[in-house]
Amino acid sequence: MAEWKSFYDKEEGDEDEEQEEGEGEPGEFRYGGRDCLIFLVDASKQMFKSLSDDDLPPFDIALQCIRSVYTSKIISSDRDLLAVVFFGTKESKSSDVFKHIYVLHDLDTPGAKRVLDLDKYREEKGREYFSETIGHSSEFSLGEALWHCTNLFSNVKMKMSHKRIMLFTNEDNPHAGDSAKITQAVTKAKDLRELGIFLDLMHLEKKGGFDVSRFYREIINIDDDEDLGVQFKASRKLDDLMRKVRAKENKKRSLCRLPLKLADDVYLTVGIYSLIQKANKPAPVKLYRDTNEPVKTKTRVFNKDTGSLLLPSDTKKAQTYGNRQIVLEKEETEELKRFDDPSLVLIGFKPVILLKTHHFIQPAKFVYPEESLVSGSSTLFQALLIKCLERQVMAICRYTPRRNTPPRFVALVPQEEKLDDENVQVKPPGFNLIYLPYADDIRKLDYPEVIPPSEEQVDKMKAIVHKLRFKYRSDAFENPVLQQHFRNLEALALDLMEPEPIEDLTLPKTDMIDNRLGSLAEEFKELVYPPGYNPEGKAVKRKQGGDGNQAVKKAKTETSISEADLRAHIKNGTLGKLTVPVLKELCRTFGLKGGKKQELMDALIDYFKN
Repeated sequence: MAEWKSFYDKEEGDEDEEQEEGEGEPGEFRYGGRDCLIFLVDASKQMFKSLSDDDLPPFDIALQCIRSVYTSKIISSDRDLLAVVFFGTKESKSSDVFKHIYVLHDLDTPGAKRVLDLDKYREEKGREYFSETIGHSSEFSLGEALWHCTNLFSNVKMKMSHKRIMLFTNEDNPHAGDSAKITQAVTKAKDLRELGIFLDLMHLEKKGGFDVSRFYREIINIDDDEDLGVQFKASRKLDDLMRKVRAKENKKRSLCRLPLKLADDVYLTVGIYSLIQKANKPAPVKLYRDTNEPVKTKTRVFNKDTGSLLLPSDTKKAQTYGNRQIVLEKEETEELKRFDDPSLVLIGFKPVILLKTHHFIQPAKFVYPEESLVSGSSTLFQALLIKCLERQVMAICRYTPRRNTPPRFVALVPQEEKLDDENVQVKPPGFNLIYLPYADDIRKLDYPEVIPPSEEQVDKMKAIVHKLRFKYRSDAFENPVLQQHFRNLEALALDLMEPEPIEDLTLPKTDMIDNRLGSLAEEFKELVYPPGYNPEGKAVKRKQGGDGNQAVKKAKTETSISEADLRAHIKNGTLGKLTVPVLKELCRTFGLKGGKKQELMDALIDYFKN
């Protein structure tokens, strides 16, 4: 399919350290460069004033948010570049001649030292330390601050893939009455857009409310690929600000971009995204013992007969079939894996209700249009999404993500957009790509015979379920092993006395369960189990036909057989059918010794042969 070639070759080149082994497959994109993020923080006096005694000052909220991003980047994206710039300061610290701009951190990878630097200016003592060492000023120019951020990006020698500035402030009209500074700021904001630098406003609440239209509506850039940055309400709490930052922090990168073929001559292009994935511990890094430098490992293949080094061209792959070794070249092995070019091919539509929970195979992906590749893809995609939502149907497609990947049948389940109270997008509009099982993937289970419960038992269990019901949210439970691991690393990196304690939210709250159930558990146990049942004790055999209150010991296993039967077992070679207790009892009768079953059998056989 030569017409799709340009889609796959459109991606930027990789840095040397990011290149994967082998050439990139069509449909699979390699993203080169590093994400760069500058936190531009207003340090004027109004940022240090709390709205109430219970609230933190906006400056503290901004620094806590930045600190959280630093620590998360250390874990998840330690190669990204971050910087912190204060504007509205009395002291100046920058590589340019601009005044009232203080660069706390240049663009560089996050580390423990930077987190400790931020901690110096947090809380009441930190704010006092900031006022004494750096100070405040109202004579700043936002246009100059944006200009300096542009220079910080240009000073980076490495390749950058995504550039973003996050502006933290609680002043909705910083240059009231100064038309020259307003014009300069608007002009510089336009320059940022032309340079591909995104500017996001993370505004914090102020007395009287934050009115975006007074100044920042002309400053904040709005792109087709971005959420509307001026829709957010002003943040008063750290959680509100963190949700905004998380929504803007990372560039939305697609796993692959493919043609979605609706018919022979009708197609559009879409990007496949992974919205959620399992969190794992990072792989350990091997270090050289003397210098602590990372060690690079190389694998070489040698001929076991001659000891000579084998090159990739010297090796072939083989598979035995019908007692014959089939030798294949590298190109032939790749061709065996190739079923189709990367694509999503529409097969038909089915009602959404036909998709069942037990069809789940692996986490779903998300499908979103790529307008930059084929013009009109967004319009056609939106029309398809609206119709699927109206008719409550899902699109069944054949999905081939890469050339050397076997195709899968998938269901494209429509999803409409949802916003929270802060107008932050909770669910994006698009299709959830659900992997469908093949016939071989579904097993038929043979259920054991079940004794039907009585109506009284069912009613009692319904009452228990009703009492223990709660609203489950997957994001309310953290992995305690991962949390403890990263807390320990954080304590070592930041020189803390001990790691921050964690609460294992996966443990059942037994006290709360007992309070809710009351006597229901005992009543249910009396209905289901016999009197005197102890779930923690050993199973006992009860007399049938009795009152059931007295337990009797389990009958002993019969361990004695006649000598004639024993001789018959030895003659027929069936001595192994006897149990170990029986064999031990027989050996004890004839005065023989032995430990394991085979030793007991050998002793008895030798005894009767002699």
